[in-house]
Parts: sequence; structure tokens; C-alpha cells
Amino acid sequence: MSSILKAIEKLKLNVLNIEDVPESFSSDVYKLILARGEHVFVKIPFNKDKLFREFQILETLKDIIPVPKVLDIWYGDETITGALLLSAIQGVPCTGVIDEKLSFQIGMYHAMLHEVKAPGYGYHLTDGYQLLEQNNWRLHIQSNFEKWKEPCKEILDPELYERCILHFDRVFSALPDPDGPCMVHMDFRPGNILVNGNEVAGIIDFESARGGSSEIDFTKVNRYIWEVNPRTKIPFIEGYQSIRPMLALERALPLYDIYDAFSSVVWCKNRGIEKNQTFLQENIAILRSSVGY
Repeated sequence: MSSILKAIEKLKLNVLNIEDVPESFSSDVYKLILARGEHVFVKIPFNKDKLFREFQILETLKDIIPVPKVLDIWYGDETITGALLLSAIQGVPCTGVIDEKLSFQIGMYHAMLHEVKAPGYGYHLTDGYQLLEQNNWRLHIQSNFEKWKEPCKEILDPELYERCILHFDRVFSALPDPDGPCMVHMDFRPGNILVNGNEVAGIIDFESARGGSSEIDFTKVNRYIWEVNPRTKIPFIEGYQSIRPMLALERALPLYDIYDAFSSVVWCKNRGIEKNQTFLQENIAILRSSVGY
């Protein structure tokens, strides 16, 4: 609580009420009611790179798709990474039933995001835009998976681990050519899509967004929208294709399912296995399903 109080002081806010937003897994997010009755959000990112990244991307996207407006930014001090003051969007997370009309609209906005060109394959850091090694998306995916092997080996069942390694090599070789560099969200799931009635009201949480290949951004769409209700897939794709072509998903999804789950296992290890046990087990189940184990 001390961090939000300090952020409120630095942002010079007159606050009536502070409410924690519990579904924010990486950064700390608070909903505030200001003295004049206005609702706003304060986001205190996990590190300064995430602070700068979200700020830069929200500024880039503000006239392209519905995203929170950056009202102010505090660049932090030696104890706190800083904070973003964000406008509130009139909507709720899209965690209920997604019908075909809404799915079409979500697909359309996802495509509009991917239509935003990036300076290269890379991401915003505090000292500017950092290109990936050789500006090569395939090399980036491969090297990330390589560095995740050791921490995953410590956690996963040996047989499951070996199957994952073999499976990754097989599906990696089947990938289509990269599509980009374009803006990718990296966590495009119902919890980060706000709806008002049956309309998309906004897209939130861009702290992990970067310049990448659009293929990586369909992993959670597939997992949390299409697999939950298969009837949403065709209208989503139709909405997406009303803006831009869809890549060969059937060749990309098998790779990114295992890539995302491997990454999440490492995230749980780094952030604490005990307190993230549910998320860890969810991703181990995804790995088992991916390799048929």
C-alpha cells in the first residue's frame, strides 16, 4: 500500500477511494476515485522498462484502437519503479460469453493492432527501442526457448521435458515466414479486452507489447476464446481478415502453445512457485496436452 500512496503523492492526486485490482499478475494496478468524482487507474509496473514500454505503446496506439489515455506519468525513484495515471474505460473484462458479433469485432481490433508497424523486431526500454539480435524473430524465439530449458528441466517431469524438446524442434521447422515487424500485444486474452454490452470498449495492459510477428499473438486467443467456444473462431478470423490477411495459424499455433507454456513455467519459478502453483499446473497441463503425454 505504501507504493500507491507515494505514487498518489507524486502525481498530486486528491483521492476519495483506493481499490486494488486483483487480476493484475505482473504489475500493481489500483482503481481510484478522485475528489471530483472522476474514476482513474494507477499502474505501478514491475520494472522501469515496463513503465516506459506501456507509456510509449499507449501513446502510439491512442488514435488507432481504443486504449486507456495516459493522463500523467511519474518516473519513480530508488524505491519505486514509477507509475502511470490512466483514464478509465467504460467497460468490463470480456470474461463472459463471447458471441459471434463480438468475436468479429475482437478480431477486427486485433488486426488493427497488427497493422501498426514497428521500427524492427524488438521492444521499448528505458534507453530507447532495442532491436533483437540480428533483427531476427526466428532467432529470438529459438534463443528464448534455449535459455528456458535449464529452469524448466528443474521443474518438469523428465519424460515430459524430453518430449517438449523434441516437439519444439519439430514444430519450429514447420513455421511459416514471420509476419512483421508489427505491434504484438503478447497477452491478448479476454481479461485484457474490455466490453460495454456487446461492443469492444477498449484493449488494456500493453506492458509486454513489442515489435514482433503476429503469429505469437494468437496463442491466448486460441486457448481462451476459440477452444472455449469453437463457434467464435470463424467470425474472429472474418473480422481479422476485414483488415489484413491471416497467416497460416495451423502451422504457428502448435509452436507457440509450447513456447508460451515453457515461458510461463519459468515465470512461475522466478516469481515464486508456491504462490503461483495454480498457474504453474495450468501450464504443465498445456505442455502435457501439446506433446500427448
